[in-house]
Amino acid sequence: MSIRNQQVADRAFLQQLYRDDYFPDAVLDKGRAVLLRLCERIEAERPADLVALYALTGAATEEFNRLEAEFEAAGSEIETVAREEIAEDFWFVASAYGFADADIEELIAPREW
Repeated sequence: MSIRNQQVADRAFLQQLYRDDYFPDAVLDKGRAVLLRLCERIEAERPADLVALYALTGAATEEFNRLEAEFEAAGSEIETVAREEIAEDFWFVASAYGFADADIEELIAPREW
């Protein structure tokens, strides 16, 4: 499935992290894929409210949780800069799909990073 929301399609997810050699591109690629799958799910399922959106973003956050071990194996981690960048991209996704009032902490509530 391709992303229909042009604002999302044009977004360079995790851009700041890709510019920093501390973060391995191969793992960032997996994180970017998580965000794109989230967008595809939002477009397919069309959540009617924030509760439904939070269920989708929570599942995507859990995928990021599982990436932490890969970051660590590559000598990296999801630290402050990465946490902020990831959270910002989650909020961007919510906003792009009409949920600008979403709480950023609720979007990533199950995070372990």
